[in-house]
Amino acid sequence: MQVVVDLTRCQGYAQCVFLAPQVFELHGDEGLLYATAVPDDQVERVRQAVAACPVQAILLGEGVSGGAR
Repeated sequence: MQVVVDLTRCQGYAQCVFLAPQVFELHGDEGLLYATAVPDDQVERVRQAVAACPVQAILLGEGVSGGAR
């Protein structure tokens, strides 16, 4: 499973970091780092992060692409 964050849309609310800290990480005040390949044991947590993102900046699925890391 792949995850992509649209960093132009991301506002740094960090809900994803709280829900899936093994995939998402804040770097500095608002810089988001993330693993594009989601481990099988983290898929449900990332789904929760996708649903919780207030600006809908996270895409999850097979073959999703785009965005910067």
